[in-house]
Amino acid sequence: MQPRAGAEEKAIQQSAFRTQGRADASQALERIRQAARRNQKERFTALLHHITPEVLEKAFRGISKEAAPGIDGMMRPDYEADLKFRLADLHARVHSGAYRATPSRRVYIPKPDGGRRPLAVAALEDKIVQRATAAVLNAIYEEDFLGFSYGFRPGRGAHDALDALSTAIIRTKVNYIVDADIAKFFDTVSQEWLVRFLEHRIGDKRILRLIQKWLRAGVLEEGRVEVAEQGTGQGAAISPLLANIYLHYVLDLWADRWRRREARGNVVIVRYADDAVFGFEYEDDAHRFLEAMRERLAQFALTLHPDKTRLIEFGRHAAVNRERRGLGKPETFNFLGFTYIAGKSRSGGFLLKRKSRGDRMRAKLVKLKGQLRRLRHAPLMLQGEWLGAVVKGWFNYFAVPTNFPTLAAFHDHVVELWRRALNRRSQRGFIDKARMAALAREWLPSPKILHPWPERRFAVKHPRWEPYAGIPHVRFCAGGAQQ
Repeated sequence: MQPRAGAEEKAIQQSAFRTQGRADASQALERIRQAARRNQKERFTALLHHITPEVLEKAFRGISKEAAPGIDGMMRPDYEADLKFRLADLHARVHSGAYRATPSRRVYIPKPDGGRRPLAVAALEDKIVQRATAAVLNAIYEEDFLGFSYGFRPGRGAHDALDALSTAIIRTKVNYIVDADIAKFFDTVSQEWLVRFLEHRIGDKRILRLIQKWLRAGVLEEGRVEVAEQGTGQGAAISPLLANIYLHYVLDLWADRWRRREARGNVVIVRYADDAVFGFEYEDDAHRFLEAMRERLAQFALTLHPDKTRLIEFGRHAAVNRERRGLGKPETFNFLGFTYIAGKSRSGGFLLKRKSRGDRMRAKLVKLKGQLRRLRHAPLMLQGEWLGAVVKGWFNYFAVPTNFPTLAAFHDHVVELWRRALNRRSQRGFIDKARMAALAREWLPSPKILHPWPERRFAVKHPRWEPYAGIPHVRFCAGGAQQ
């Protein structure tokens, strides 16, 4: 029994050390956050030592088991077979300077408009080090980023940005919308400017060299490695943070200063990665801002997409004003998969409506049709479980108030696609609509609204007092939640 007790004692000690190491890492990041909060001009000259084996292991655990491999072909289960040794070796190489970034593998995914979006799939060890570095840098930059920036930030998601924009349109004086889209943002970022922006806060040359290694590693496509002098590979673990840092200095700080110093009326801002929406009280403010933004972005190698960037009249008074001028209904705009519509409530008042983008829904149904074709002869239970998970995932994102008709239409389309696929299993098989309805009730979730009204959830997440907010003990900050 004595050896068994020793083994148990060793296991307990290892578990305790691991827990203590993770706690120490968390405390170290908290100290970085506090220092960044106290002095927003401080440069951090010693950061690499925070990339510990424990931080690397946490970064590794955050990688999906099904994540696509890079050119090394290494998957997470393969690397995990000898994890402690591999992470210790990786840690030693990172701190000795022997670590070398591997070129990413180029893949393309289809876009709803029929085009293809290029992605860069990094090697597994590059993913680990990038995620660990991002965790350290996030402790600094989360204290710097402004409240209206939502994309790829800890504790913030797409629905937080959607809530902020909806609440701004509903509760503030928004009459015009600038829907801005930066053309090929990830491909045109100036690496020189990016490093200069990083140097405002990062004084550790070793961290800067790590980032430059990833920027210069290149992408493998058709057997050839291409190294670009601009851009940051979309799909890399570090890219979202680098994109937010770049836009923080290029757009966010400038736009926030512009609305305080240049605007005559109210201005609201919501940005999610490279997709930004600006709301204005006065039309001349919107025009002046749009032209100034074009000039500002051009200084840093960025341009607005000529077709996707628009200035439209939108808000609670848009319908009445356009009708008075003999124009049609207010134009709509898209943001994060939704189409925003200036509609009317049953009582005739203003109602901000959001519905799933038609092109996104059609693209999803086309993809489902192809997948059902491949699963046509799979067992019915397997089809039902898989299809139920797909529909549930769609509802989890799009089931917002005012979007029920689109949810019901999506559900009905999926049921019909499934019925056609089942009927093609054989020439004799025929499933009528009554039988199909029973299958849908058994396997597919019914359409229903899952998200609360945006202003209600926004008020809960940002409970501040301001008399004009209209909600007791709630203060709404125009342009998103301010930290």
